[in-house]
Amino acid sequence: MSFIYNPTVDQGATWSVEFQYLDNSDVPINLNGYTAEMQLRTDYSDATADLTLSTANGGIVITGATGKVLVTISAAQSRALPQNFYLYDLELTSGASVIRLVQGQITLAGEVTRD
Repeated sequence: MSFIYNPTVDQGATWSVEFQYLDNSDVPINLNGYTAEMQLRTDYSDATADLTLSTANGGIVITGATGKVLVTISAAQSRALPQNFYLYDLELTSGASVIRLVQGQITLAGEVTRD
């Protein structure tokens, strides 16, 4: 079961958050061999994502035995997104097993200071 997290991301700034996947006894679940992907969309029905972060593209880093998942939106990526509200979820995959770790809405706060 995933949990809800609704952060605000500053447009034009780097944003990072770390999640830890724990069992019912608060013991970290070993994520060795897992991959992860997170997509941002303005609507569930959007055909394409506004931003995709993954272990493959370096936007997500998994530290296996600790159960930790670090998600980072770079300053360039957040600057390229229009100020808006984005739906997202973060999924972990191992073989055919997919786990939704977290989901929610990201508020992208507009940037005033620009080059």
